[in-house]
Amino acid sequence: MALSLPRIGGTPVTSPADRVSNDAAEPIDDAEDFLPAGSAANVGAAVAPLLLGVVGVIGSVQLGLGAVTAPGPGLWPFAICLVIVLCSAALLIGGRRFWDAEAFSRNSLVVAIGLLTLVALVIALPYVGFEIPCAVLCFVWLRFLGGEKWWVSIVISLSITLAFWLIFVLALRIPLPRLF
Repeated sequence: MALSLPRIGGTPVTSPADRVSNDAAEPIDDAEDFLPAGSAANVGAAVAPLLLGVVGVIGSVQLGLGAVTAPGPGLWPFAICLVIVLCSAALLIGGRRFWDAEAFSRNSLVVAIGLLTLVALVIALPYVGFEIPCAVLCFVWLRFLGGEKWWVSIVISLSITLAFWLIFVLALRIPLPRLF
């Protein structure tokens, strides 16, 4: 029995069990499914988050780091951006030796759309609060990028938004921009 996996960008994702050969001695050829990105793409994939991390480190320092016992608003963003810089530097150093990265393909568009919708959430947040952008983002990711059914996407999106509201607004009292 084959494992049923969700669709990504309209293309069904198959499990390794779906690609099992009828003859046990016959090798499975995944060459058509996998095109290596090459060392230049690996280096490029390391440079983009490295630059983003450096910008984040600079912005975090400008916000003020504070101390461990009295953290400033930039301390945790600084720590996260520092990890991004270190991981990107490691990938940049070793990236020319890695050959298992997949080249950009039509499925890479799903990642780009996900990133653009996340940027739209950040832009909309100060104007309409976090509730509507959060629900819309979750719905778009579930329904259009994940291929879930309409009712599942609606229920999960609203549930996630409610959970975020309960955790961040009610329990932690974080002053997020809110509509309600």
